[in-house]
Amino acid sequence: MDLTFAVGYDADPDAAQRSLEELVAAHPLVLKDPVPVVRMHQLADSSVNFVCRPWAKTDDYWAVSWDITKQVKARFDAAGITVPFPQRDIHVYTHTSPS
Repeated sequence: MDLTFAVGYDADPDAAQRSLEELVAAHPLVLKDPVPVVRMHQLADSSVNFVCRPWAKTDDYWAVSWDITKQVKARFDAAGITVPFPQRDIHVYTHTSPS
């Protein structure tokens, strides 16, 4: 499966990757072979995105996906790793007409 997890640009990317790797390795339904992959994947507009690719039996797909997603939220919160939301800066210019 492909799971994507976003962290803020101020987060430690090594700590985020290590957290994801540890969670995947500890999950009892994630297969050991093929080896799961966790890598920094994208430098997006508002986040640094990691791809997390664990392998599981077809019948365990949703259980693994939901479990890991929930565990990532808890682990990131505990470690102070922020999960960003899209942000946009708006600049307002005031033009005055000549009198």
